[in-house]
Amino acid sequence: MTTPAASASTARHAVALLFFSATLWGLSWWPLKAFAAQGLDGPALSLLSYGPVALCGLFVLWRQYTAWRARAGMLLLLGLIGGSANVAFVTALMQGEVVRVMLLFYLSPVWSVLGGRIFLGERIGPRRLLAVALALAGLGAVLGGTAVLEGALSTTDWLALSAGLAFAGNNLLARATPTIPMSSKTVAVFLGGTLAAILMLGADAPAPAWGRLSGATVLAVLAYGFVWLGLAMVTWQYGVTHLETGRAAVILITELVVAVASSVLMGEEQLLPRMVVGALLIGAAALLEATDNPEPRAPGKRIATERI
Repeated sequence: MTTPAASASTARHAVALLFFSATLWGLSWWPLKAFAAQGLDGPALSLLSYGPVALCGLFVLWRQYTAWRARAGMLLLLGLIGGSANVAFVTALMQGEVVRVMLLFYLSPVWSVLGGRIFLGERIGPRRLLAVALALAGLGAVLGGTAVLEGALSTTDWLALSAGLAFAGNNLLARATPTIPMSSKTVAVFLGGTLAAILMLGADAPAPAWGRLSGATVLAVLAYGFVWLGLAMVTWQYGVTHLETGRAAVILITELVVAVASSVLMGEEQLLPRMVVGALLIGAAALLEATDNPEPRAPGKRIATERI
């Protein structure tokens, strides 16, 4: 049985790892834009970076088969939804403007909080409502309110929206399946991303120019998949498994702060006063959630200890 002290320690670790994951995802636009300049698009990059990791991870799934066999359907669904979220997000960032993509993607906290209430019975208290309100107000401030959405939604916009919705779905499934080993969940997302990339490549034209890719580019993509994505995904899965869905979603909004700040420092975005205000609001929302004391669970609703 998990003691209150152990639960509090796990929650603190989950919060710290989610902040780390958000930092990696917030900086991900930088290598993605560099890969796009080398002639890769989102589905092609996803296939090259997700596929090898997924193949290597098959051994992990086989080894942990008895641990997830009873919930194989949920693991499959988690992989498909989580993988689709990642491929759509990567493709949107490579095709579109970083800030606009982030706005549409980060409607996901709304879906997560509502989904956590509807499907997992998580309580939406005043503190969480305030955190969500601060986060959404910050998004509006950073992006100039509704003016950013005055034009018609493009394919990139729809990809960003669908990525946010699927991201929220992954968080709900990860939270609802605490007995499935975290490493199995991570491998499932890589497999789902590989499948999603293959399907998008089949529907996309023209085909990527594989022959023009240099050896250095291929090695960089593999490093991005095994190291960058590997760390981002495993810390993400750990965090969303051990924290309430709404809390995890609000904490992960710090990804936007990292993305905006890094794009300004690297000369991709112009720093405006509203961006500073928005970043402060989003940071306040994340801090509000990160310092919240987890409520004790009823005996029948305890989360089993995660097996890595």
